Formats: sequence, C-alpha cells, structure tokens
Amino acid sequence: MTGVRAARGAVLVTGGAGYVGSHACKALAAAGYRPVTYDNLSIGNRWAVRWGPLERGDILDASRLGEVFKAHRPVGAMHFAALALVGESMRAPSLYFRTNVTGTQTLLDACRAHDVPAVVVSSTCAIYGAPERMPIAEDTPPRPINPYGASKLMVERMLDDYDAAYGLRHMALRYFNAAGADPDGEIGEARDVETHLVPLALEAVLGRRPPLEIFGEDYPTPDGTAVRDYVHVSDLAAAHVRALDLLLAGAPSAKANLGTGRGHSVREVLDAARAVAGRPVPHRVVGRRPGDPPRLVADPAAAAALLGQDLMANSSLARIMETAWAWHARGARAAAAVHG
Repeated sequence: MTGVRAARGAVLVTGGAGYVGSHACKALAAAGYRPVTYDNLSIGNRWAVRWGPLERGDILDASRLGEVFKAHRPVGAMHFAALALVGESMRAPSLYFRTNVTGTQTLLDACRAHDVPAVVVSSTCAIYGAPERMPIAEDTPPRPINPYGASKLMVERMLDDYDAAYGLRHMALRYFNAAGADPDGEIGEARDVETHLVPLALEAVLGRRPPLEIFGEDYPTPDGTAVRDYVHVSDLAAAHVRALDLLLAGAPSAKANLGTGRGHSVREVLDAARAVAGRPVPHRVVGRRPGDPPRLVADPAAAAALLGQDLMANSSLARIMETAWAWHARGARAAAAVHG
C-alpha cells in the first residue's frame, strides 16, 4: 500500500488476522494508516489480511517482534493477540497468563525499544466479574471470576505501570460482546473453534454446526437466559482508530468500556437470528457454564465522551444480525475460497 492512503505511517497490529483485528486493519487503511499484521495464524485467517502486509510471528517471540518493528517502523501499535475463551481459561490458566500477560509485556518492551509512543489494547468486560450494579461504569471495582478476565486485569495494571515508569501511553478498550460483520461483506467471523453466540446460532440455522447449546435458563434475568451487551465489530474497529488518533495527538492514557448500554438475552438473540434467516435456530438447553455471570451491560457514557457520540452507530441487534447473516450465508466461504 503506497501513496495517500498510507500517508499517516505504519501501525503494527498484533492479531490482525483475527476477527476484531482484521476489521481494525480495514478501518486503519481507510483512515490513511498502513496496517502491518503480526500474527502466528493459530486462530486468525490468512485471507483476512487484505489492507497491508502480513508478518508471521508469535507474540512471545521478542526477537521476531523486534525484526518487524525495525522493518516497518510503526508510529503506533494495536494489540489484539490474546486467548479469549472463558471456559478454556478455567481449564488452562497457565496458557492464558503466559499468552495474555507475558505476550503483552513482550510487545510493550518492543514498543519501548523502538520508540513507539502509544498502544491501543484490546481489554474486556470480563475484568469486572459479576458486578451487582448495572450498567457497568469504568469505576466499577474489577473482580474477575475467571483466569481470562484476571489475565486482562493484569495487562491493564502493566499498562499503567509502563506509562508511569516509561511514558508509554495506552488506551485499554474494554469490549463487551463483539458481533456482526463488515457491512461490505469483505471480512467477518470465521473460526474452527467458535464460542460466540451469533455465529453459532447462524451456523446452526445453516446446518453447518450442531444445534446451539444455551448455557442455562435459570439466571435471574427476564427470560432466564444470560444477558449481554452486543457491539458491532465495525464500531469496535472505529473505536480503536479514534483511540490511536488521540494518543498520537498527545492524549493521556485512558480506559473505556465499549458497549451500547442495552442488554439482550440469549433468547432475544435467537429471535433476531430467526428474523433474518426466516427459520428458527435449532437449539437445546444445557447447564450453566462455569465463569459466566448472568448479566453484563456497559455504561457507554465515558467512551462516547472520549471517542465520539456516534461511536455505536451500527450496534443495534438488528444491524448486527443483518451483517452477520450476510457474511455467514454468503461471504465467509467465498472469502476463504478467493483469498486462500
């Protein structure tokens, strides 16, 4: 990528071949940056790297990471490379702390060594655990109830300490539930091991996966199923670019919840899937999943003030489901076939 579209410099995007990372790369390119994807492709897809070069490497490989920094001289970094499955983290906490915590430290040390002043980091609402007060504001005490959330809370502490000691500024964006697909149909969610509700529901409708499992219907919620705050992946991508712009303009470090302030139950999501697909989602109810709180809904006020009042423009459940259905029904397999 050359010329005007790359005029603002390179940005290193760890995990840029993954779901949110690839959408962020598209948004970076549209904003005039040159996204450089750094990914080991253990989860991400080679065909999703379409707006800049791919540099293969592991987030724990300091030597390889240093080579990539030297080659591309990024002006900033976005960090998506992490493990993010709550259930897996309960079974394999060592893997999660090593990848998420030590991997982040490896990246931050590379930023320091190569004079990169700012990093935007993918965090999570899982740091809050199961708070009693809803919606969840940024001053809610963090009390993670699974190793995934605990690892991300450690990352946030590390970011604060690196800022205080070394002046490496950050934006930690605490996602609620990423969902949907690129409105242009170029990229979307496609993983062999899938745990997200929206793709599992739509792939079950399409007959590509078994009937959806609903983990519990005895939660203290209106219909007994867990309630989550769903955010369109394109809105998440835009938030990362806005955060990077602010940091590169000299803004101080900050943390923000990325959510809509509206919660939807599992059954409401299934109803939305039926509306776009024209047929019900095959499903069955099973027991609760360890580490899952009953309700997680963001207070979006701080993020809106920091990153823009129009931040969640695409994040209605209807829009999320419309773009996801278009992707899963047509785009996912076509993109993989065309781009390899």
